[in-house]
Amino acid sequence: MQKITDVEVFPLVLAGPDAPPRHYSTKPPWPSVYASSREALLVKLTADDGSVGWGEALAPVAPEVPAKIIELLLTPALLGADPTRVRPLVTSLRALMRERGHLGGHQGDAVAAIDVALWDLAGRIAGVPVHQLLGGAQRDVVPTYVSGLQGATDSERVAHAQDWVAQGVRQVKIGLGHGVREDLATVEALRAVHDDLQIAVDLHGVYDVAQSVRLGRGLDELGGWFLEAPVGFEDVAGHAEIARRIDTPVAIGESMRHRQEFRPWLEGKAASILQPDVGRTGITELVDLAAVADTWFTPLAPHHSSGLGVVMAASIHASAVVGNLLAYEFHPTLFGPVNDVLVTPIGAGPRGFAVPAGPGLGIEVDEDAVRAASVR
Repeated sequence: MQKITDVEVFPLVLAGPDAPPRHYSTKPPWPSVYASSREALLVKLTADDGSVGWGEALAPVAPEVPAKIIELLLTPALLGADPTRVRPLVTSLRALMRERGHLGGHQGDAVAAIDVALWDLAGRIAGVPVHQLLGGAQRDVVPTYVSGLQGATDSERVAHAQDWVAQGVRQVKIGLGHGVREDLATVEALRAVHDDLQIAVDLHGVYDVAQSVRLGRGLDELGGWFLEAPVGFEDVAGHAEIARRIDTPVAIGESMRHRQEFRPWLEGKAASILQPDVGRTGITELVDLAAVADTWFTPLAPHHSSGLGVVMAASIHASAVVGNLLAYEFHPTLFGPVNDVLVTPIGAGPRGFAVPAGPGLGIEVDEDAVRAASVR
């Protein structure tokens, strides 16, 4: 039996030599806090035969917080454990603080990072890719949509959309929330780019129900693809009301960590598309969530934003095995640093990602780069 002999955590700040001092701020109209530089949390598991597995949590701010959870709470439960028994291990890790109400949040992020590392390690020990351990890939290329369409004006946004369309892209998402009329004017301008262009709108929870319904009905007329997080992220009833009153599908999920959080959204018909992030759910929970969602005939469009190469590889493997996959999020403006921690880069295809074929996650982490960026 293999045993885990070492657990190392690396809270990262990827800041260039001319970067400003580390700080956090908001980007109105969106309320969330953002870091001045790219931040992430990586974890390295080592087995007694020398095999290594890497994991990553989506930790765009304060990665030291889930790192400390791993050090204090998860590591004692991992040392000496068999890394090939991934599901029993993850179940036990999730149970450590569940009674105290900490199944999600930073605790969930910490478990997600370990979950990814366990699958990578188990795959490397077995000599097979993670998607094979999960039962086999249903596709060789994971389809994507272009997220974060850039531009401060509609003319700039249209120009960017035209560039993507010229590369074969037919699905894009744009972050709005500048007012219902302004938002609909933007979507109408983008609709003129190509007859087959599908346009999704992400509101980051800044509207109320009435505003969201007005916007949604406008999207109905314009053939909107989906409307993401129109009202507060915890407002199941509000999203359900919006979903009842518009035809455009409502999407949600990047802030959730586990099936229990997603359950009321499915039962209440508050979302037609779920958007879990592997960096918050881990591979195990995302794959299990997909099976639960399929009971409601609900597809998954996995979220990706500021994660680095480890979590992106994990997302690609998980997306490859999910039967009810809609598309995986590809954020080109955030893609650059993804490969900063990898020896061999992940290729950025605007319409899809090839599923890795190597053992584990099928990537090689640049440990020197990771240690250099660690704030420890």
